[in-house]
Amino acid sequence: MSTVDVIIPTYKPDISLFRLIDDLERQTLRPSSIIIMNTEERFYKELLDKSSENPQDKYDNIIVRHVEKRDFDHGNTRNQGVSLSKADFFLMMTQDAFPRDKMLLGHLAKALEDPQVAAAYGRQYPKTDCNLAERYARKFNYPTEPMRKTQGDVERLGIKTYFCSNVCAMYRRDVFDRLGGFTKKTIFNEDMVYAGTACQKGYAICYVPEAGVIHSHNYTYLQQFYRNFDLGVSQTEHPEIFGNLRSETEGKKMVKETVQHFRRIGKGYLIPDYVIMCGFRFLGYKLGRNYKKLPKGLRRAFSSNKEYFT
Repeated sequence: MSTVDVIIPTYKPDISLFRLIDDLERQTLRPSSIIIMNTEERFYKELLDKSSENPQDKYDNIIVRHVEKRDFDHGNTRNQGVSLSKADFFLMMTQDAFPRDKMLLGHLAKALEDPQVAAAYGRQYPKTDCNLAERYARKFNYPTEPMRKTQGDVERLGIKTYFCSNVCAMYRRDVFDRLGGFTKKTIFNEDMVYAGTACQKGYAICYVPEAGVIHSHNYTYLQQFYRNFDLGVSQTEHPEIFGNLRSETEGKKMVKETVQHFRRIGKGYLIPDYVIMCGFRFLGYKLGRNYKKLPKGLRRAFSSNKEYFT
């Protein structure tokens, strides 16, 4: 049976990180190692000081490494985590995503038994406090049907062909090494850049809805702006992946369907706020796509990853 490691980048973690570790240790396919790539050691020490437990005392397979905030990079920090793994497959997760059941790792690993599958990602379910717009976005982006996506699907699926989320995505290590890993310096979107590269090299990306995690955010207008600015920057910096794909088409489709959904369920009063939110997203994205025309100070101000522009 193939071995699996889990890699989790963390920043200012709270006690829920220990709950996530417990959930992962209880998986039917237990990870060989859980590798924590923590940004700023002092925050992790503060967590340990507040807690009555230390996962490294409780389990024999926990590896913790610390990086400085100025050195954190969405791609390279994850690459550093992968370098500590000796497993056949590794699962990328975020600190705020939690398995729905004990089969998460098993379902994803099954998809990767096919050597032509470079990565497999799971379905994201909303938290109980999730707002209705974000709840519908989860339904839009994570349907009930499984998908196996290759370069041949670009004409049909567009940018969704390359969709893959490191909130919960498992990778074949042999393919990962062959493709050179995640891009070394990236502001955002390292998962889709990798997925696009894999598809262009003849591999497949699988969506496995049976593999579920609880994960959602109620972002403010400005948080949406910052996030989509970074998205626009990442797409501009990788024309080899996104140059011939238009993400606006998929975005317009989601907006239209969300508005129809609000009307259908009798929540039309939510539409104005949602439209404003979409305006912030679109403005952030467009500015990100044109970030090279902006002064350096504005690039930093508009980004959620300000260290990227130092």
